[in-house]
Amino acid sequence: MEKKRKLLTIGQFAALHGINKKTLMWYDEIGLFHPSLIHPENGYRYYSYYQSAILETILLLRELDVPIDEIRAFMKNRSAANMEQLLREKIEELDRNMAYLKAVRKTLCCHRRNMQTLLTIDLSEISIVQKEERRLVTVDINRGTTFDKQAEMITAETKKYQLRRLHDASYGTMIAVDSLRSGDFEDYSGLFIEIPFPIKKDGLHIQPAGDYVRAFYRDAAESPVLCYQRIFEYAGEHGLVLSGFSYEVIINEKVIDRAEDALVQVEIPVKSK
Repeated sequence: MEKKRKLLTIGQFAALHGINKKTLMWYDEIGLFHPSLIHPENGYRYYSYYQSAILETILLLRELDVPIDEIRAFMKNRSAANMEQLLREKIEELDRNMAYLKAVRKTLCCHRRNMQTLLTIDLSEISIVQKEERRLVTVDINRGTTFDKQAEMITAETKKYQLRRLHDASYGTMIAVDSLRSGDFEDYSGLFIEIPFPIKKDGLHIQPAGDYVRAFYRDAAESPVLCYQRIFEYAGEHGLVLSGFSYEVIINEKVIDRAEDALVQVEIPVKSK
């Protein structure tokens, strides 16, 4: 009980709470948190042990980025109900920020994988990779869809998901394997958008989990026709059946200045015959 009656100097009280004593002086000046006693002769500030809980509340709210004016108003009307409401709002805000940071991390990991691929890539190699299921937002296109129209549709679609920037998501194009089999290598049916956080919406395109054949081609230097011909030859030699869609993604768009330098990654679901 003795410690609860004892007054602490401003230095002692600041050290107890891990802050600078200038912070306590500032809180006093702006009317947010006053010392328990100011010595009438030397002007020294002293604080009571009982004030610790009040100061810790203020420090918690500051850590949560609550503005000073809001803290001052809250401290004048402290109650369990007001505290519960404030904390609930802050928890909801933190949840939103955490979800955004997870989405940013997912996007960065995707870009990093692309850079790692660029550092080790063999353009002549065709490989089999395993992929997890993805839920994709798609935009229907055809030969008559201009580039400007495609950009307009992508922008409209991504706005629905409140992305902070356009490239928070990953983008690519889709072409049906049936079109490839018939020799129509430019019959692109859709643009796909991978939103970097879980979404619940009817009509999403499900890119299935499983084995995929992966190949690459340089957009300007090599026709996609040659790339797909190599893929079909590889599939035939290894007893594989292509299905669904081919998913094309430009993997070096972050490090090129010219569209003709684009390096396209092609992935198509495969199964053994």
